[in-house]
Amino acid sequence: MQLSGTVLAQEANFYRVRLDGSDLTLLCTRRARLRKTGGTVLTGDRVEVVEVDWPGGRGAIAAVAPRTSELTKPPIANCSGVLVVFSLSEPPYDPALLSRFLVQVEAEHLPALVCLSKGDEVASAVIEPIVRAIESWGYPARPVSARSGAGIGPLLAELGGTYVLAGPSGAGKSSLLNAMHPGLSLRVGDVSARLGRGRHTTRHVELFALSPRALVADAPGFSQLEITVAPEDLAVCFPEFRPYLGHCQFRNCLHRDEPGCAVRAAGLPRFDIYRSFVAEALAFDQQRRQTSEPEASLRERGGSRRRKGVAVPRLEGQYRQSSRRTVRQQLQQWDEESPED
Repeated sequence: MQLSGTVLAQEANFYRVRLDGSDLTLLCTRRARLRKTGGTVLTGDRVEVVEVDWPGGRGAIAAVAPRTSELTKPPIANCSGVLVVFSLSEPPYDPALLSRFLVQVEAEHLPALVCLSKGDEVASAVIEPIVRAIESWGYPARPVSARSGAGIGPLLAELGGTYVLAGPSGAGKSSLLNAMHPGLSLRVGDVSARLGRGRHTTRHVELFALSPRALVADAPGFSQLEITVAPEDLAVCFPEFRPYLGHCQFRNCLHRDEPGCAVRAAGLPRFDIYRSFVAEALAFDQQRRQTSEPEASLRERGGSRRRKGVAVPRLEGQYRQSSRRTVRQQLQQWDEESPED
């Protein structure tokens, strides 16, 4: 008997699979043939289950359906969107950090929905400008409160497909899931008064069925995200920049201080955040190049006749000492330019 289902979680070498058309879950192993051919199974995969042991609640995964998307961090397949959760109070709302998360979502070519948690702890006069700012970036923003339940119902009705929760530790991701599905009773943690951020309470990736049409993954949080997008592709990750792209004076414009830059002339609110991200992306790209091409940072010294030169690290320009030939040329040029007595 062959059945189909969705992988909800991985537990050691076992996979918890929810069968289609029911709430029944089976604890499955990966078939030896699938393991030998290098087939991997991720949370969110659509799989075929065989050799079902109904009394024991066991089965075996025989095949994995083609994936529509695949995330590496966290490892989830067939994700249809990302629910970015940010706190309005503690930890305090940070537009630069939110932009960092949104850039990573854009790099994965997934839609993002921004959920502003702890809305009951701040006044509406504080919430409304934040919502308007995020919507001007091109993202829907939904203020909610897990404590009072405000906004939980409309948010749950809006979700459809497989979503991943993203956001800094302490933003209230687990509390939000508990509010949308009270029977989960996920562990939650307080925000550290000394560090100003939360402690990780989620230790593994797991999908939770919030409704017959919505699955949400509570994945381990991140305290900091590096900008690993290529510098020339970073501007595309800012939706509000896209109408101005292609209208700059130079085709390879990175939209920093170049003349004739249409993005800079637009005076967009997140332009300063973008410039800091570009500097970080350029530094990361340079480091990646030096790591992938180690010979580019080395030079040969000594033993040129017998080909016994030693590879030594190449110093940066400001730390190099001028060669004797360069010094002689500079002195000769100085003598020619100096006036005769």
